[in-house]
Amino acid sequence: MELWVLWLVIAGLLLISEIVFQWVWTLCLAIGCLAAMAAALADVSFLVQIVSLSAVSVVAYILLIPVLNRWQEKARRRNRNKSRTGMDALLGRVATVTNEIRPGKLGRARIDGDCWQVRVPGGNDIIRDGEEVVVTGYDSIILDVERKKTPREV
Repeated sequence: MELWVLWLVIAGLLLISEIVFQWVWTLCLAIGCLAAMAAALADVSFLVQIVSLSAVSVVAYILLIPVLNRWQEKARRRNRNKSRTGMDALLGRVATVTNEIRPGKLGRARIDGDCWQVRVPGGNDIIRDGEEVVVTGYDSIILDVERKKTPREV
């Protein structure tokens, strides 16, 4: 078997491993194996092939890490609200008041069919039934809300 075929098979196995496990180093080693394959096709010694595998793998790692970190950060920013779970998933959501909220008293509001106890911390005005509020926090199962700003107020 030709040595370049062996490098190609190893690169393929490393790429499959990268797809399954998403380890960055396997991708870098696969790129290094492709460089070693190119060296084998150029009919250079095995030592040169190993050196090219090592050098190209290290360079690929150094170059790919910042790129992959940027992609990951963009995805994290894009999916910031989607990845929240539990009570944190309610933060920033809009609710419709079903029982008016009076200063210092609890009211009720509906979010996606679920009815929650709500309060307006430090609020001095009454929020009537049917008005929209935004969830700003929570304490146990009581949501803190504030009146939703109209486009004119923003």
